[in-house]
Amino acid sequence: MARILIAEDEPDIRELVAFTLRFAGHEVTTTMNGEEAFHKAQEMIPDLIMMDVRMPRMTGYDACRAMKQIPSLKDIPIVFLSAKGQDAEIQSGLEAGAEEYLLKPFAPDQLVERVKAILSKFGK
Repeated sequence: MARILIAEDEPDIRELVAFTLRFAGHEVTTTMNGEEAFHKAQEMIPDLIMMDVRMPRMTGYDACRAMKQIPSLKDIPIVFLSAKGQDAEIQSGLEAGAEEYLLKPFAPDQLVERVKAILSKFGK
């Protein structure tokens, strides 16, 4: 299946998302903040990147913008996972270059279906 990079500073959420996607057959790598994700993405070149918006050291928005400047990462779909569902937050995420913005909490099967649809859209 796909190689997925997750950046989430909340350990419980990070592990739940990772477990859910591993159970669905994906190879998952986790990081604790946007800065780690930025470096790890360049190292592993994932098929999909999922990031929280609010993280220490580098926000999801900043990490997304930085990744989109790197030729090997610019075409990788990025999905934000956030509890912040205001229109301005969602718009900021999409303007930063994200493919999609998923609101927490979400059901595990809903997450798997969205990931499957995004990967399919990108031919993965």
